[in-house]
Amino acid sequence: MEQQYIPPKVWSFDSESGGEWAKINRPVSGATHKKQLPVGKHYLQLYSMGTPNGQKVTIMLEELLELGIKKAEYDAHLIKISEGDQFSSGFVNVNPNSKIPALVDSSGEEPIEVFESGSILLYLAEKFNAFIPEAPEKRVKVMNWLFWLHGSAPYLGGGFGHFYAYAPEKFEYPINRFTMEVKRQLDVLDKQLAKNQYIAGDEYTIADMAIWPWYGNLILGYLYNAETFLDVGSYVHVRRWAKMILARTAVQRGRVVNRTWGEPWEQVPERHSDKDITEVLALKPE
Repeated sequence: MEQQYIPPKVWSFDSESGGEWAKINRPVSGATHKKQLPVGKHYLQLYSMGTPNGQKVTIMLEELLELGIKKAEYDAHLIKISEGDQFSSGFVNVNPNSKIPALVDSSGEEPIEVFESGSILLYLAEKFNAFIPEAPEKRVKVMNWLFWLHGSAPYLGGGFGHFYAYAPEKFEYPINRFTMEVKRQLDVLDKQLAKNQYIAGDEYTIADMAIWPWYGNLILGYLYNAETFLDVGSYVHVRRWAKMILARTAVQRGRVVNRTWGEPWEQVPERHSDKDITEVLALKPE
């Protein structure tokens, strides 16, 4: 019988435990080293990585460009979180929480720094008056689902994903606990999408852009290789929506930006022009 863990009176940090990502986790904030962030030629500078949270913003930016909004041109610089880039002095100055993504908008008199992916989505939607309804009764539905995602995704990523895919050992209790919550969330989405074409109604909005990188990737088998374990095929309405969103050109483009893993046609480590993505997507077999 395994010895039961008894919490100490005062917790202390053990940098040797915690699995694959333990070396980048610590119980304090702030910079660990001095390094300035690179700056490209566009007003919008994104510092990110192609994780679900990073994909939200690059999908939004590609959607804005798809609308012909040239002022949404951007440079996307890769932040290698496994190497601690998010703890550089430059990054911490933009986001004191040291999490990707972070955005700097230099189109005005003073640079505007935006962090948290939901905040960036809302900022860009309001700046360019796109993908968010003006009518209050429709706008609040988008905000409801945007905030829902930001309350739910930590269960999927930090909870289920950590214990199912990344923890150094498999523990039944946390896997069961977070699996139950993720399946409840999928059921919430499935019932909502049974009544609506998109997440918040009949319009494609930042709510879809926020939720798809997490739950769309999960349902289509691009996240954690857990589709069989979670029986994702039973969520037919989420699957219909996930495939519909993936068919969008801007989504196909945005999901590969700041990505350094997967197939060759899925990797655009940095994006500074339209050409950077187009050349990589052209590598995909017919």
